[in-house]
Formats: sequence, C-alpha cells, structure tokens
Amino acid sequence: MALDLAGLAERREEIRARHLRPAGERPSSSARGVHHTALVSSDVERTIRFYQDMLEFPLTELIENRDYAGSSHFFFDLGNGNLLAFFDFPGLDLGPYAEVLGGLHHVAISVEAEKWQHLVGKLEDAGVEHVVHSEVSVYFKDPDGARLELISDPLGEMYGLEVL
Repeated sequence: MALDLAGLAERREEIRARHLRPAGERPSSSARGVHHTALVSSDVERTIRFYQDMLEFPLTELIENRDYAGSSHFFFDLGNGNLLAFFDFPGLDLGPYAEVLGGLHHVAISVEAEKWQHLVGKLEDAGVEHVVHSEVSVYFKDPDGARLELISDPLGEMYGLEVL
C-alpha cells in the first residue's frame, strides 16, 4: 500500500495552521522542564560504563527504586539541569526494547559541536553502530537497544530552525 505523501503533507499543514501559534502569541508553559526521562536497564554496571565512560554523562546518584524492592534507580547529568534516569527490574524478565505506539522512539541530547565530534569518535572506536545525519546528528542504540541521538544543534534549534 503506497503512502499518499501529498495528502500527509496537506494534513500536516492543516494541523500546523490550526494549532501552531506565533511565538509572541503562545502562552508560557506550565512546565519548568524535563526533570528526568527514565529508561530500563538490564545491567546497572554496563549502563553506567556506557553512559558515564563512553558518553561522558556523569553518574549523579544510585538509589533503591521506591516502587520495586531490590531495583535500582540511577541518574546521569545531561547538563542544563536535565537528568537521564534508569531503573533495573531484577527478576521481572522484561523483554527487549520495542518501538510501539505511545512508546519511546529516541532521546535526543544536545552537545557542543566539538564534544559531538569527540563522542562520535568514541562510538566509532568502540565499534558502536551509528548513523550520522547532516553532520550534526548521530543516531545509535544503548546496550539495551534504546535509541539515542546526539545533536550538536543548540537547545531550541533543529537543523538551523528555531523550534522553541
């Protein structure tokens, strides 16, 4: 079944016209920012080695998960007051990562351009499969299959377009 790309584009423009307000007309957000995004880890130490050692996001805390005895809840500093968190759920025998409706597609993390080049080099040196797009984005998976993007565009921009 072929997609009606022209129809999809038309629908997107209709939605944009109906809902997108010019910057000066938008109300302030009720939110202060993302406190943390929580993912699931199958191996706490492997996850720490990947995020802290490979990606250079410092581990800031490792505590017991209040919702599941024996489970860990741990956090990495993503800069700008943002955290990436993980849970492990020992004994639950969770299945592998899956992209589903309402699920996570990927986490995009902004890094300085020089740091972006450095981190892409570390991914290459470690043999981590990755795809570079537009010389500002690199997509790859963490050890549990969660999709990640490192993007050198500043916060609030996407490929040179202001999105905030």
